[in-house]
Amino acid sequence: MLNEQHSTTITLPRGTLDLTYQTNSATNKNGAEQHEHYQLEDLLGFAQRINPKRAFLFVSKVLGRHIPVAPSTMREAFTDLADLVPSDLPEPVLVIGMAETAVGLSAGVHQALQTRYPQALLLNSTRHAQHDESSDANGTDSLLTTFCEDHSHASQHLIYQSKDSVTQAQLLASKTLIMVDDEASTGNTCVNVVTALRKAGLTQLEQVHLTTLVDWSLDQEKPNPQSDAKPARMADRLAGIEFHRHHLLSGAWQWTDAPNPEPITMPSVDTTAAGSQALSDTGNWGRFPTLDSTEGFANYLSSFQTAFTRFDGQENFDVTQLPRKILVLGSNEFVWFPFLLAEWLETESGKLNEDTAATVNFSALTRSPIALGGAITTMLSFSDNYGLGMTNFAYNVEPSDWDLIVLCIETSADSVDAMWRGLDNVLVVSPSL
Repeated sequence: MLNEQHSTTITLPRGTLDLTYQTNSATNKNGAEQHEHYQLEDLLGFAQRINPKRAFLFVSKVLGRHIPVAPSTMREAFTDLADLVPSDLPEPVLVIGMAETAVGLSAGVHQALQTRYPQALLLNSTRHAQHDESSDANGTDSLLTTFCEDHSHASQHLIYQSKDSVTQAQLLASKTLIMVDDEASTGNTCVNVVTALRKAGLTQLEQVHLTTLVDWSLDQEKPNPQSDAKPARMADRLAGIEFHRHHLLSGAWQWTDAPNPEPITMPSVDTTAAGSQALSDTGNWGRFPTLDSTEGFANYLSSFQTAFTRFDGQENFDVTQLPRKILVLGSNEFVWFPFLLAEWLETESGKLNEDTAATVNFSALTRSPIALGGAITTMLSFSDNYGLGMTNFAYNVEPSDWDLIVLCIETSADSVDAMWRGLDNVLVVSPSL
């Protein structure tokens, strides 16, 4: 069931955002009502995009992307969201996550779902062209399809197929698609993804489950009193497919521009190029279809332990030598293994006594340009580590607040900007160590 409806108005420099919303008292996979009811302030802050296509941004407090958060808080949100997905779905099941923001969320939801759907595949979209021996310079031989995220700062997405014939056959035979994103604001991206996948050969899809932390698109199907046009229902836009939504909070938004807002210029970040820095082998955590998103994590954990031992001047890794305040940063789409590392640090440190336990938070570098103000209190800008020549950002990260910042990358250690290398509390962890 749904709780009573709420409303609030968010004032931003370029306009006002009027929200109506309700928190969900939904039943979980076992039919029991969930005890944890997420409130708006638990899930979201608000900020201004540096983007002429959309002037506002929903800033998640549980995603670990723009606001540092405890890994345990993230894991709880992953699991609570996955628990809303039914247990009687037609198989094979495909879980697909949206780059860059939701690639960690999708892996977390996928991992939780595998307790009920052990053969579910995980596949994330990407904005980084992948190279392998069977592909051409642009990775197109391995490409399954592309789609567009209309309102995004970087609208083009790539989706890759599997080089393993059995996995590829299962992918094409998928009957249920669970599309995972941090939020839905119109439903257009979901339609674009499903349309692209069907054209690419996933012709047996029977159900689509839009699974988001927050869904703001429910009012898109309601009639507009100021228009005679009938809204297009998702069921009609996805003809022949049964459509469902699952979310921790839902509602509707209306944006009103401020009078004569100042023009803005968005940084150039809309590219799907590979970049000049080679991607190290970190295993497959979803850029290609996979059953096991943790394959390769043990090696990355070993890389961290080796790097920290050198950094701390110790002979062997000792968890009791960890400093008290640790921030683990993922980089762009490479967030799942860094999250697992942060979770491991939080868990291992939690086994220690209060005097030696560390506080661990997680966040990530991003290509998303966001203005200071609202939920964004600080901003660091620097060159990306992929060799794309674009600016990247870290939000709400004040380096002096942390005893140790673990910067996790999938490129070589020397690919990070000099800003990070110049901080004596930053440890860069690369699989190429």
